[in-house]
Amino acid sequence: MNKLFKILISTALLFSVTIVHAQKIDYQGKTYDVKKDRIFLKGKDVSQTLSTTEASAIKDAVKHKAALEKLENEKKLVEKKFKALEKQQKKAAVQAKKRAKAEAKLAKHQDKLRKETKKFESLKDRGRLSPVDEKKWLKKLNKYKVRVEKAEKKVRKF
Repeated sequence: MNKLFKILISTALLFSVTIVHAQKIDYQGKTYDVKKDRIFLKGKDVSQTLSTTEASAIKDAVKHKAALEKLENEKKLVEKKFKALEKQQKKAAVQAKKRAKAEAKLAKHQDKLRKETKKFESLKDRGRLSPVDEKKWLKKLNKYKVRVEKAEKKVRKF
């Protein structure tokens, strides 16, 4: 929001500076400079020598040019906002994809841990594990637990 505010202020300042300074207008093959209510031709004030219709036509052209510049600035501002929103949307989509992938990985590791624990308990209950085999199984189950914990951390990160 802060960037948007800065952009709006800079656009307003640019627009006001453009209006305050002389506007160059081409009218009937001549380039006039318009400053406030005065009209200059080649640096000389010709406000009094122009007819009222010519003066009003030149001033209308200045207003029209200023309005066009304002619209152009607004268009650029809207395009910047649109690009920023597109960028945010893409970023959100990437984050959602990463989260889904992390959740799938977590589910996979939890399932593997559950299956191996069940298998270990089954073998242990039947008495088919020697003390050496039991240590190997506990070490193996510990590795699966560590993997699950890491996967849970990644999911929490998102």
